[in-house]
This record gives sequence, C-alpha cells and structure tokens, in this order.
Amino acid sequence: MASGGTEELEHPASFKSPVWEHFGFPVKVNDEGKRLVDKTVTVCRHCGIRKPYNSGNTSSMAAHLQRHHPGVSLTGVKPKAAQQPLITAAFKQPLPAQTDRAKAITNAIGVFIGADMRPYSVVQNEGFKYMLNVLEPRYDIPSRTHFSEKIVPDLYEQEKKKVVDELSVAPSVALTTDGWTSRGTVSYVTITAHFITADWEMKSPVLQTRPLYESHTGSHLAQVLTQAVEEWKIKRPTTNIPVTTDNAKNQINAVNEAGLGPQIGCFAHVVNLASQKGISVNRMDRLLGRIRKVVSYFHRSTTAVHVLKTRQEMLKLPTHKLIHDVPTRWNSTYDMLERYLEQQAAIYSALTDKTLKKNVKDIINLSDDDVRVAEEVLQVLKPLKTVTSLLSTETLPSVSMILPLKTRILQSMAPSVEDSTITQDVKTAIREDLKPRYTSPPTLQDYLHRSTALDPRFKSLSHIDPDLRQRTYSDLTTELVSSLATEDCDEGQAAEPTGANLDTSPPQKKSAMAELFGETFASKDMDSKTPADIIKEEVAFYLAASGIAVDGDPLTWWKSNECKYPHIAKMARCYLAVPGSSVPSERVFSTAGDIVTAKRSTLSPDNVDTLVFLKKNLKL
Repeated sequence: MASGGTEELEHPASFKSPVWEHFGFPVKVNDEGKRLVDKTVTVCRHCGIRKPYNSGNTSSMAAHLQRHHPGVSLTGVKPKAAQQPLITAAFKQPLPAQTDRAKAITNAIGVFIGADMRPYSVVQNEGFKYMLNVLEPRYDIPSRTHFSEKIVPDLYEQEKKKVVDELSVAPSVALTTDGWTSRGTVSYVTITAHFITADWEMKSPVLQTRPLYESHTGSHLAQVLTQAVEEWKIKRPTTNIPVTTDNAKNQINAVNEAGLGPQIGCFAHVVNLASQKGISVNRMDRLLGRIRKVVSYFHRSTTAVHVLKTRQEMLKLPTHKLIHDVPTRWNSTYDMLERYLEQQAAIYSALTDKTLKKNVKDIINLSDDDVRVAEEVLQVLKPLKTVTSLLSTETLPSVSMILPLKTRILQSMAPSVEDSTITQDVKTAIREDLKPRYTSPPTLQDYLHRSTALDPRFKSLSHIDPDLRQRTYSDLTTELVSSLATEDCDEGQAAEPTGANLDTSPPQKKSAMAELFGETFASKDMDSKTPADIIKEEVAFYLAASGIAVDGDPLTWWKSNECKYPHIAKMARCYLAVPGSSVPSERVFSTAGDIVTAKRSTLSPDNVDTLVFLKKNLKL
C-alpha cells in the first residue's frame, strides 16, 4: 500500500495494536530488487507524515490520529487467541478405531461375549448400544461379524497359547472326556485336561468341545483323543496319560486303541448306577412313582402352586418348590425324595384343600408306613449323595478317594436287624452292583491303591488288609526305583561327550593332601547307597510321617513336605492329578447347553468350541 497513493508500506502482522491499521513501515527496493523495510520510522496511511518509532511504543502514532484524523476509530477488535476445546465438545468427537481406548473397549466386549456366553448379536441390541453410548459416547461399536471373525477368535488364540504353555511345563497330564448332543442334534466330544502345577495347585482347563459327525465307535473316539494329545502337546516320554471316562464300552475301547491309559471309570457314574439299582427295587419303585405323580401335579398347576405356598407359610415351612427327578441322574431322585419329606405336611394340607380336591382324584397321598420307608431309604442313600459331591471337586485330588469311598459305601450298605424289608432290598441291590467294580483288570486296582497311598489323607491304607498294604508300598517302591534309574540313564546319555566334544586334556595332578592321605578318609557313604536304598529310606520316612485329616488338603501337605520326600512327591504330582470322575467334562454340557439355546441353535460347531473354551478358561 502507498501513503499518499505512491509509497509502499508494510503492515506488521504480529503487532496487535489498532494503530497499525493506519500506520506502516516504509519499504524501498534496492538495485538488486530486494525489498528493504525501515523499522525506525512509521508512515501515516492517511496523510503520509512520518513518525520516529521506538520498538513497542505506539503513543505518538495514536496522538497523531486523535489530533489530525479525529474520525478514525482506535477501538478495533483484537483477534482472539486460539482456545482449547471444551470437554463437552471433545466428547462429541468420534473415537478413532485404532486408538488404545477404542481397542480396549472392543476387546472388553469380546471378553464379555466369551466369559458370559453372550450371542454375537448382543452388539446389535438397542439396550446394549445405549449402555455403551452412555459409558463412552465417542465409541462406535463394530459389527457382529467383526467380533465373530476377528475379536473372539483372536481372544481364543491368546488363551489357547496360555493353556498350551501351562501344559508344556506340567510333568504329567490326565484327561477326562465325555459326549453330549445339542438341541440342534449335533454330537460333541469334550476333553478336559488336569495337572498339578509346580506350586501344587490343581488346574483343570477345558481343551476342546468338538463335533463328532461319525458314529461314536471306539475307533472314532480314539482318533479324537489322539488328535487332542498331539494338538495340545501333552505327550510325555516317560509317563502315561490317564483318562477318566464313564463306563461305556466304546469309551474304554477308545482309550485302549489310542494307546493311552490307564482308563479310570468315573466313580460318580458307578455310584449313579448302583443307586439306580437300589431305588428300582419293586416296592421302592412304586413309592417313587406316587411321589412323582404328586410333584408333577404341582409343577403343571399354577393354582396348586399358590395353595402349596399358602400352606407352607401357614405351617412355617420353607417356601421351597418341589423337585422332579431326572431318570438318568439318581441325585435328582434323592433331592426329590428329600424335598418331598421336608414339605409333606404342606403337601397333604394343600391336596385336601377344597379348590384342589376335585382335580386330585388320581393322586394318592403317602401313608405313614410309606413315609417311614422313604425316610429310611433316604438315610441309606445319603452317603451316596455325599460321595457324589466329594468326587465332583476339581480343586482337590479325587482318584485317591475311589477305593476308600467304595469301602465306606459297602460298609454302610451292610444289613442291619433294624432295617425294614425294603431297606434291606435297597442295600443289597446297591452292594451287589458296587462290589465287583474296580476289581478288574488287576492293574487298574493296583494303580488305584498306589494313588491312595500317595495321598497323605489315606496313606495308612487302613481300608485294606496288611498283606495288600505291604504289597502296595512294595509296588510303589519298585516303580520309584525304576523311574529314578530311567532318569539317571537319560541324564547320563545327555551328558555323554561325543566327537569334537571329547575331553582330551591330560588328567589333573593330585593335590599334596590327596597324595598324603590317599583313600584313607575317602567318603564311601554316598557310593554305598544304591537307588533302591535311597527310595526305600524315603518311603519308610513317608510312612512314619503324620498324616492329615480326611477333610485336609493333600496338595498343601505336599507343598510343605516336597523337600523331605522329593521322589515320592514327583510321583504324587502325577498320580493325584487324575480325576476320580468325568464330572469336569460333564459340567461342560450345561455350559454348552446355555450357549446352544433356541436363539443360538444355528451357532457353528467351531463357535461352540470357542465359547465353551473361553467360558471355562478365562480368568477375569
């Protein structure tokens, strides 16, 4: 711009005073065409007058404008400085999917789907989206296919690696397996691993729940087991892989054909079969039939339920619902009988109510004699109920309890002169069914005896005769000596020098002390003890040690005493990891049943496997 229309002036953009809208620095161009700005003077844009300029001082320019150009306004608005956005405005900005915050939320939703067995469609539900919008308005939730094809599979691979790493350091791994059929008529086989960590903690991760499209023959099941052993890298060169299954012939054949073993029959299943024999004796079966009829009536009639609840409150009984049994699970029969006896007064009162009388023509109340018999049988079955609960644990050793519990059940089923005829029949049926169990093959019985001997709760083996007790510890000693010799052999082979590694250096010269005393004071104690002597001494100390109560924790005991009995402890870690029942695999049925609901009956078998794995193995 030129003052007076000709001179070029420069406007200092960084100066904020309003006088600079009317003044500027004069600019000249030298011979080389370079612009030179003179910042010692300023020039008025209106009249061209020059004013000396000291850096930062604009008072003379302002006075000139007020005196000679009174119409000029000096109240110009200064440009506003850049302001930081408000928090409310920041939350309106979308959260990029690649940020750590967005990734963490997406991964957490995947954990939610896996750990709580939610359908992938949950991310499309309005309520779920509303909740996320309240928690994090900037987050844009991905599609369901992103979770089903990317997030949850990645989460599965991460958890699978953790399980594989844990299995790789376990000295021995045992398996349980069982099968089930979904409501979509797809058959699945579940395999669960069991091992004891170096810190003497029992771990029971679910490995897989895979579909089995072929017939459930021993050969097909053997292939499934073999593939699982290879995939999860649980084969050990010096130890077997015990497998606990139910007592079905195809399961037994599968374990043998796969080269695994020993095969441990599920003791909970054995108790179930024996109990079913007991409650199926003629008079007991008729008694349970009448009870089922009563329970069924109260299950299908809302009026009857209301009347029963009123009578329960009037008689000050617990307002419990009646339980209907499931034919394949004897425990449910025990629970049905126990609940009926608890509520019999309320049941009788409700059935005699005038609002129900006309609808209960085919229902017969139990007589006093029937009630007495039911109470007797309930006491007979109570130990079996307790045994089933004990065998269902996944945190304590259970294989070591099989033979002591079997002995205890047989003792409790001994006939008594005070027993009624029906009670005697129930006891006889249970005893005859249970007595031959675990007696063949003899190798299985010996394996179970050694398992019991390695459990500090039962190491006295007081449930067997002295000769068998002595033979059990003799077999245990022999196995320990054999394993110790194998380890020494393996170590010797590993340390044996070959080829260029051979030490060709001359022998070391003996010290003066060694030459002076020779072999006179050489220690021969360690050389004189053979592996058998070491093991026998350790077993003797173990036998002499104090045991623990039957309700104690054997893993805690071994953790405290491992250094005292190192060889026995190593074997105990292998034996005691074996489950006494296949309940861990059976528990997956209910988990998988929750997943394969009517809403999600179209889930692919791979998704079922992934969700069951995450549900059982995720640690939050």
